Amino acid sequence: MALLHTPAASLGAEAPDFALPGTDGRVHTRDGCRGPNGLLVMFICNHCPYVQAIRERLVVDARELIAAGVGVVAISSNDARDYPEDGPEAMREVARQHGFPFPYLYDATQAVARTYGAVCTPDFFGYDARLQLRYRGRLDAAHRGPREPGMRRELVEAMLEVGSRGDTSVAQVPSMGCSIKWRGAKE
Repeated sequence: MALLHTPAASLGAEAPDFALPGTDGRVHTRDGCRGPNGLLVMFICNHCPYVQAIRERLVVDARELIAAGVGVVAISSNDARDYPEDGPEAMREVARQHGFPFPYLYDATQAVARTYGAVCTPDFFGYDARLQLRYRGRLDAAHRGPREPGMRRELVEAMLEVGSRGDTSVAQVPSMGCSIKWRGAKE
């Protein structure tokens, strides 16, 4: 497991389009996932301990953002041939078990992850209503531990600001997690 931090964001960049199959059996697109106040694109997977540690918080936070008009989508781009626990069947079970309120999509070719510049799981890309990048940071400071009382919910705070005024003043601290499992690069 290679531990990575996300690189500095290219704020203002447009959200790349995608059309990917979801655990619900439908194909989802960028425009179909966006909300009237923005879009949060999350690169996650099933087996990463950083993602496993935040799943419950992620579901709670996503519900709040969806209620505020920010569309939320999760994409797994890990190579399922070398990491079958990150493939579509296992994704369906994880989405069901944890009650994901957002589409969970599989990027079999890994082209979407490359286009976005995703490097790890979790990796968060927050876009405004015009689909311009406004936030690329972490969920919160807890990482793999529990969110302590009084701890800022950085991603939620940033995306609520982006949704209401188109930008954010929340510091963009890089996310930290496991490297995306690129095809042919088994660790």
